[in-house]
Amino acid sequence: MRFYGLALLAGAAVLSACSGGSSNNADTSNASTAASGAATPATGATSGATVAAAPATGKTDTIKMIGDEKGYRFEPANLTIKPGDAVAFTVVSGGPHNVAFDPTTVPADSKDQLNANMQGQISELSSPMLMNAGETYVISFGNIKPGTYPFHCTPHLAMGMKGTITVQ
Repeated sequence: MRFYGLALLAGAAVLSACSGGSSNNADTSNASTAASGAATPATGATSGATVAAAPATGKTDTIKMIGDEKGYRFEPANLTIKPGDAVAFTVVSGGPHNVAFDPTTVPADSKDQLNANMQGQISELSSPMLMNAGETYVISFGNIKPGTYPFHCTPHLAMGMKGTITVQ
C-alpha cells in the first residue's frame, strides 16, 4: 500500500512539472471555426517573420478521422486540392485525433503560411486534439504554394494514421 502512495505522489510531481504553469492550453471547443479567415499573426512563425492567416477562397473538402476494428486512418488518406481550398478534418471515431505536418517535410517557402493558417495549434504545424465524434478542425490552404504536404495523427502515427495533401 505504501508503494502505491509513493507512486501516486511521484506521478503527481511529474505531471505538475510537465504542466509548466503555461496558460497556452488548446481550446477545441471552437475547433470548427479554426479557419474562419480572420487575419491574425502567426505566433509560431518559423522564420521570425509575422505572417497573417490566409482565408480559404475555394471549396472545402472533408477528411474523416477514423479509429475502429479496421484500424486508425484518414478517409481519404490522399487528397488533391487547389491553392486557396480548405480541408475540414472531422472525427468519426477512435479519438483523440489531431492533424500534424512534419516541419521537415513542409516546403520552406510555405511553412510560415501553413503555420499561420492552423489556428489554435498545440505546437508548430500541429492542430489541437479533437476528442469527440463530430468535432472538426479546418485548415485553410490560402497562400499555400503547390506541393505535397504529408500529415499524420500524432497519437496514432505508430498505427499508420497518415495521409498526404497535394496542392496543385
